[in-house]
Amino acid sequence: MVATVGYMRLGVHYANFTHPDWGTTLEDRLTETATVADQGGVSLFTVMDHWFQMENLGGPEQPMLEGYTTLGYLAAVTERVRLSLLVTGVTYRHPGLLAKTVTTLDRLSRGRALLGIGAAWYDREHAGLGVPFPSTSERFERLEETLQVCLQMWSPNDGPYDGAHYRLAETVNVPPAYADPHPPILIGGSGERKTLRLVAQYAQMCNLFGESSDVVAHKLDVLRGHCDALGTDYDGIEKSIILMADPAADPDGFLREMETYAALGIDTVCVGPADDDPVAWTTNVCERVVPRLDAV
Repeated sequence: MVATVGYMRLGVHYANFTHPDWGTTLEDRLTETATVADQGGVSLFTVMDHWFQMENLGGPEQPMLEGYTTLGYLAAVTERVRLSLLVTGVTYRHPGLLAKTVTTLDRLSRGRALLGIGAAWYDREHAGLGVPFPSTSERFERLEETLQVCLQMWSPNDGPYDGAHYRLAETVNVPPAYADPHPPILIGGSGERKTLRLVAQYAQMCNLFGESSDVVAHKLDVLRGHCDALGTDYDGIEKSIILMADPAADPDGFLREMETYAALGIDTVCVGPADDDPVAWTTNVCERVVPRLDAV
């Protein structure tokens, strides 16, 4: 179980690979950014689980790397930072194979992997690459079964799993993860009826959209209600948000805003490089924001 901490932490979400001369420098910029984040006190480094770039960042004509290959590479060039997709699309991988993939990342990173997961949404890349895109209700059914399969794969039970959508004859997973009892599960999204119920039942971390402090406060109240109904530990769930804000542009204003979120119980804030030089941006944030965020 991930315990709630008494200070805020920063996550760097690396969503945009379209920087100047990306055709020859994409890998170098990614590597340097992750290294700076790792050495600069960033808590969590994430990339997206998309096969096409999102349309608001330029669409399929812009570069996008496959997520778990990228995280496996980053495991070798970092030492401290936690690694996750924000978030795995449940439609893209069979759950037994997903559990094996995340376990492999956890082993190769020496216990730094998270399973960030959600119900998937980008229908264009599904259609474009021939991946089935079920209805919303079915995707959430598959999400819950995937969580159950992963937890069984990470338990001593290596027997069968028989669900409505997935059937596994043997949930064998050797070697086991370093993380005890398993890599933490992060569920992304703010849906009150399904997503936050799944957080309460299965996850050790949530990731909410940081629309406003009032909205986040309401979502956390809903999450607490689900935890009370299920008998799970609300305080044992790490609470994170993702923001469009740029802490490098106005560190003082950003830190004032984070004080409000910290008072609600938010532990981690995820932000992404906001200009064409992610290395310089991350260096700036690590020097000017991360040390002060620790005190919030």
